[in-house]
Amino acid sequence: MGATLGLTIGQQEALALTAEEAYSIAGGDNDARIAALQKLVAKGDPALPAFLEALAADTVKVAGNKAYIVYGDDVKDAATGAPAKLPEGAEDVVNNNRMSSEIDAALAAGKLASPDVAARAEAIDALSNAADESKLPVIEKALAAETDAKLKSLLKAVRAKAMLTSSDAGTRIEATKALAEDATPEARALLMERMAGTDETDPAVKGALQLALDKVNRKLAWGEYAGVLFTGISLGSILLLAALGLAITYGLMGVINMAHGELMMIGAYATFAVQNVFRTHFPGAFDWYIVLAVPASFMAAALVGAVLERGVFRFLYGRPLETLLASWGVSLMLMQGVRSLFGAQNVQVENPSWMSGGFDILSNLTLPYNRLVIIAFAALVLVGMTLLIARTRLGLFVRSVTQNRPMASCMGVNTARVDTMAFSLGAGIAGLAGCALSQIGNVGPDLGQNYIVDSFMVVVLGGVGQIAGTVYAALGLGLINKFLEGWAGAVLAKIMVLVIVVIFIQKRPQGIFALKGREA
Repeated sequence: MGATLGLTIGQQEALALTAEEAYSIAGGDNDARIAALQKLVAKGDPALPAFLEALAADTVKVAGNKAYIVYGDDVKDAATGAPAKLPEGAEDVVNNNRMSSEIDAALAAGKLASPDVAARAEAIDALSNAADESKLPVIEKALAAETDAKLKSLLKAVRAKAMLTSSDAGTRIEATKALAEDATPEARALLMERMAGTDETDPAVKGALQLALDKVNRKLAWGEYAGVLFTGISLGSILLLAALGLAITYGLMGVINMAHGELMMIGAYATFAVQNVFRTHFPGAFDWYIVLAVPASFMAAALVGAVLERGVFRFLYGRPLETLLASWGVSLMLMQGVRSLFGAQNVQVENPSWMSGGFDILSNLTLPYNRLVIIAFAALVLVGMTLLIARTRLGLFVRSVTQNRPMASCMGVNTARVDTMAFSLGAGIAGLAGCALSQIGNVGPDLGQNYIVDSFMVVVLGGVGQIAGTVYAALGLGLINKFLEGWAGAVLAKIMVLVIVVIFIQKRPQGIFALKGREA
């Protein structure tokens, strides 16, 4: 450990720590020890770090008025580093939490000038735990030399925390103003802690604390509102991906597909399989496995969807309740099949490095890259699906078959093939939703069960067969759910959203957008 600070116990012979100073830090009551330690830190004694490391490692003993460093059978004088004999009755030095924090802070002071950013960040964190007025000279010196913007911001917060313990009321008021300008959750916590404690008795400082806290709360409120808005849009994009496929299979084809969630699960497991292939065979290209996982998840779910349509649902068109029962049985079979193949435990899908982390917009608002990518992905899937339905020959056939199957058949449209292709398209989009979901959570056999009810709510609320309504409903439910969560909690928010949807459907059974004219 001594090498960390460039000092070793054996080098202490040439250093300036005296026997009295070493004992004053190691022996006596904790208040006296802390006062002695703070005095030596301010003095900048070069021998101090090595001795403090021994203290932190619990290798220091005291006897008489001297301190000794003991490593097994090796005993040295704490001040000179010379070999010594441990006197009879020597006592171990015991550091309570407060003393340990002071030792860590003193050691951190020596690391604040390190060229390594990580080492300086660790030192600032340690210094923050024991920040008080005595640390201000060290903090000011480090602040003047710091070049990293993030670490500089952290140092300013530590300085303000230390200034709050000052004996001078003016300095404490200055600290409240600095914290008010900082406007971070940490600054709010410091202000609240100071106000709730009994140390502050000056009415002027208490007033400044309250003003600073009000200002910080106002600034943080904007970040909190923006955070709720972003999480609502993020949830809405996920619901949109989950419901788009259902908008085809249920909205256009009239199949109540309770296995839709399991098709999402298949897409997620396809992503997991592609990830493992890249990790094993192409580790250098691992960050781009998602590029192959997207089409793989679509094809896997679309293939399963085609099999289900040809083997089950083609015999049940026009009988929606029977499609519900049949698809429920299919969902159980698919879940059990995945459990048998991959195991019952959840599996982890790792984000590519370029999807890890996030944008720091405000002190209390970070936009994760993976959520931003999913929002953009949902928009691309929506645009692609809309163009496919509205602009392509397949889309024309799908619309013709769903609006008037006998007439489309008379015009030469192979309705059976169109049914299979449309159902496969809806299933493939569900697979894409599973691929997206794998990037924000673990993948398990029950993945789809968490979204099937919400997906049906989105489709019914938006209007059966209406893609525009699906978009409005997904984003609306996502935003409403997140705003209600902040007010009533997650469970109650779900119940309230369900009640809102039920009331809306009672008043407007056709949903947000109703079919009109010949479509109806």
